[in-house]
Amino acid sequence: MSQSLQTYLKRFGERSPIPIEVVFPNGSGFRSRPEEPAVRLFFKNRRAQLQVLTFGHIGLLESYFRGDLDLEGDLRLVLCFGMDSRISRRPKLPVRIRNRWHELRFSNRSLARAKANARFHYGHGEDFYSQWLDEPLMMYTCAYWKDDTETLEEAQRNKIEHVCRKIQLQPGETFVDIGCGFGGFLFHAWERFGALGTGVNTTTEQVAYVRREIERRGLADKLEVVEADFREVQGRFDKVVSVGVLEHAGRDRLSEVVRAHADSLKPGGLGMLHFIGHVEPMETEFYIRKHIFPGGWIPSLAETLVAMVGCGLEILDVENLRRHYALTLDAWAERFDARWESIRALNPERFDEPFRRAWRTYLYGSAEMFRSPVGETALFQITFSKGNRSRESYPMTRDFLYREATPK
Repeated sequence: MSQSLQTYLKRFGERSPIPIEVVFPNGSGFRSRPEEPAVRLFFKNRRAQLQVLTFGHIGLLESYFRGDLDLEGDLRLVLCFGMDSRISRRPKLPVRIRNRWHELRFSNRSLARAKANARFHYGHGEDFYSQWLDEPLMMYTCAYWKDDTETLEEAQRNKIEHVCRKIQLQPGETFVDIGCGFGGFLFHAWERFGALGTGVNTTTEQVAYVRREIERRGLADKLEVVEADFREVQGRFDKVVSVGVLEHAGRDRLSEVVRAHADSLKPGGLGMLHFIGHVEPMETEFYIRKHIFPGGWIPSLAETLVAMVGCGLEILDVENLRRHYALTLDAWAERFDARWESIRALNPERFDEPFRRAWRTYLYGSAEMFRSPVGETALFQITFSKGNRSRESYPMTRDFLYREATPK
């Protein structure tokens, strides 16, 4: 078995400049390159070997989560090695079968299943997320790192400001934030621009937090949050934003979620879609769906644009913030590591060692995915209007995004 696994892993090792050493349970092993290894992988039992032979990179990751495989060195280098070698580009047949079965079991087709999927990830509560997200907004989406930005807190405020400028948010306007998270956008948009916001969120724990914050800040007449799926949004608004929603709508739900955004917008209104996406249609990585986002599905930019035009929306601007997401994930991962003992103390049974390994892989792996020169995943911001805009009703250039803003 060791020889078969060595042959399999060596094939990928030739594609990466990162030298690794693999050690099997019987003490044998190999090095991918002649120089001193930067990372060592230790297979602790035959189960781990069989898992990798059967499921490829998924077997390797899941063996690491369970503790059947250990590593010595920087996890980020192992993840970079995997991306260099493109070990996940063509998943083994058993992984493709598992991915299809996962879709049958965890599809967001029903509102109840969509809610359960969202709570699987976002239902850990503010005590968990406040350990490693920015303070006090707790924005859990890609930040915006201008050249002079030094902290995650600055970068997240930059992001909200960037979105508000793109949709030209004005005092007294109404807007809906579909998938509002912990309400950071709602609070900033009111404080900075004087806009009246409605948040829509299907995660019970986040809704409870936002409601408490609205009450604490005395903003019940300015802001509200509704516990609902995107398919249940009521009313029409001057502006619509969703920051990190499309990738959670689920496979085959893209047209439905885009239609919900269009239906929520008044004629002539402006909106913003901010989402992780591929340029063309691709399968979504099984590991991320199985262990991190059960109902998640990364849409393509091409399909999204077609769906938007089909709903009577005009595409005004498309921006790719891929590099910004790498920096954001770096900051999250470093804070997650620094606060791990505090996180574990919140609930040692939930936040155990397999959880830590899976989440470190998710955070550091996503950072390297967005940074990788062979990566195929981006972060798109699409500014749109409901109906075509004229020369007089929307700026002809992006200059207005970078002028000094005047607060309300």
